[in-house]
Amino acid sequence: MKSYEQTIKEYMRALDSSNLEEILANFASNAMVRSPFLGKISAKEFFPKVLESSIAADITVFDILTSVDRKQRAVGYFNYDWTLKDGNKVTFDCADIFEFDADGRIAEMIILYDTYPIREQVGDKFQ
Repeated sequence: MKSYEQTIKEYMRALDSSNLEEILANFASNAMVRSPFLGKISAKEFFPKVLESSIAADITVFDILTSVDRKQRAVGYFNYDWTLKDGNKVTFDCADIFEFDADGRIAEMIILYDTYPIREQVGDKFQ
């Protein structure tokens, strides 16, 4: 089984390259995502929506932190330079909290970032 750190790095690389198949390969088949814009949604529904609204992404990983109490949890802290289909560009720091299943795949991801500057700059792209 891969380490949580390795899984997160693979996920981030796949997100950076906008590769849906590789992104979803890191998630359990029933994985859920909690998004500030879209609420609780399956990973299989979430990532196509993100990729459909994007032209490019450039991700810079700052830290990957694992749980101190040995729970199946880790956090990826990164900068997301995101180019949207309409040409708008947004940059923000983000922390994704990952819960893993017994097989080491991502079972749930909670996305944390300040949405106000993004909404102010480009509006709500998911409406």
